[in-house]
Amino acid sequence: MSAAREDIRDFLRRAQAVILVEVTGAAGSTPRDTDAFMLVSERGIFATIGGGQLEYMAIDHARRALRFNVAAEPMNVPLGPEIGQCCGGRVGLSFTVVTPLIARDLIARSDREMASRPHVYVFGAGHVGDALAMALSLAPLRVILVDTREDELIASTVPRIETCLTAMPEAVVRDAPAGSSFVILTHDHALDFLVAAEALKRPDAAYVGMIGSKTKRATFRNWLSREVGQPDLFENLVCPIGGTAVKDKRPAVIATLAASEIMTAALTWSAKGTQSSSAVSTAGSSPSSLPISR
Repeated sequence: MSAAREDIRDFLRRAQAVILVEVTGAAGSTPRDTDAFMLVSERGIFATIGGGQLEYMAIDHARRALRFNVAAEPMNVPLGPEIGQCCGGRVGLSFTVVTPLIARDLIARSDREMASRPHVYVFGAGHVGDALAMALSLAPLRVILVDTREDELIASTVPRIETCLTAMPEAVVRDAPAGSSFVILTHDHALDFLVAAEALKRPDAAYVGMIGSKTKRATFRNWLSREVGQPDLFENLVCPIGGTAVKDKRPAVIATLAASEIMTAALTWSAKGTQSSSAVSTAGSSPSSLPISR
């Protein structure tokens, strides 16, 4: 189970009294839009409405209501010099005591958001794969670390990351939902090539990237032409991942550089899919999910 999904349950379970703070209006330049919310208890907060002085004011307002057991009135806050926040817009906030029914709705909302996150499959649980999974786990993505070696998955240091142990990683590619991203950095170049070729055959992939050098890139291109007979697929491959501007081979550096381009590709694809769904109403089933083991 993912960390974010577990956190909201943990927060609601631990707190005796909670107020839901929601952004009800966002005019002009504002830190967050009307999809943002925050939970406030006497001793903690969950999520954010954008930080800064606006958030401090909202927390104080909510906790004052909790302390005196009174209703918290809505707020309409101009983000100007008077509160030390120079965004220039205006934010409306509502404050609602969380009842068991609202708590169930919040958990369901969190589950829906988690289920709609773009999938990112990281093939290879070595040093770079582990660092990349860690970097991506901070983003609104569903990250799955895939390997043929059970020991490497067990040794992964990424907390609560989803893992998939499989003898056929190319089958994982075939079964992934549309809009998935595939990042290939296994312990074996032949396996890298096999997984990359399978991923490149998918026109609905948001991103296909492989760790490598100029030599590996050229070797894969020749292999793809010879073994697969589709050299044009190579144009959709990102290799090396993370770009070439920074000449640093440390796993954490490669992971940080690659995470940015992967997240950009995944969220861009997801946004296009959302726009298409809004423009054309069609009936369909939810994306399939792979059986994930830990």
